[in-house]
Amino acid sequence: MPEMPEVETVRRTLLPLIKGKTIKEVTVWYPKIITGDAKEFKQQLVGKKITTIDRYAKYLLIRLSGNLTVVSHLRMEGKYRLVKINTKKDKHDHVQIVFSDNSALRYNDVRKFGRMQLIKTGTEKEKTGISKLGAEPNSAAFTVSYLQNGLARKKKNIKNTLLDQSVVAGLGNIYVDEVLWETKIHPLSHANTIPAEKVAQLHDNINSLIELAIAERGTTIHTYLDANGKTGGFQKMLQVYGHKGEPCVRCGTPLEKIKVNGRGTTFCPKCQVIYK
Repeated sequence: MPEMPEVETVRRTLLPLIKGKTIKEVTVWYPKIITGDAKEFKQQLVGKKITTIDRYAKYLLIRLSGNLTVVSHLRMEGKYRLVKINTKKDKHDHVQIVFSDNSALRYNDVRKFGRMQLIKTGTEKEKTGISKLGAEPNSAAFTVSYLQNGLARKKKNIKNTLLDQSVVAGLGNIYVDEVLWETKIHPLSHANTIPAEKVAQLHDNINSLIELAIAERGTTIHTYLDANGKTGGFQKMLQVYGHKGEPCVRCGTPLEKIKVNGRGTTFCPKCQVIYK
């Protein structure tokens, strides 16, 4: 699943491809991709201009003229690409936005889990799934005290807490494994028992990890590509994810993999301390 660094990379690569373009026609081949009425979605987009693309956590916010925004969640395998209008349709292309210059933005999604929702600009935190999210890494709201207070309210393990998006928004399975290893916290540690100094380290490591992953244009494990069809580079820097059985680069102990709430979780049994 694309996590915050991957979605930010999509935003950065997609923006110069479509900014300033005027929408001429919209085709929805798979209506369930659209949250709400697909016919109304198509009608309201025609004639609008792409003004910019913002992002919150794993959501793309495609800003349009007329005070409208398309909120796009890529979920597992959603991808955007700009093509010529006569490009043959791929069987996994589900939405097409044709511009006045006859280029076309296509949304491709093998699993069909992604969603698009048209809203009034500025209402995304009330009208969409963004309303349930916590603060983003590297934002003014994401302070050490914010994280300490958020974890103090959680009785479940730290792996699930970081994945549920209610405390920190944008982290997924890959980056949670990596940041817990970096901070030497066992994934089954109770979130509300982690010492304050460790939470401060966790805060700083989340920020630095996300910043580095964005600089490396995200992580490609299976199918993630940016809007130019290119892979990320952070997979070359992963210390634990995908390295089950290999020696920990810090202490040499073989890395172990377990399931935490159904999610594969790789960690060092020696380096990472469990707090209960």
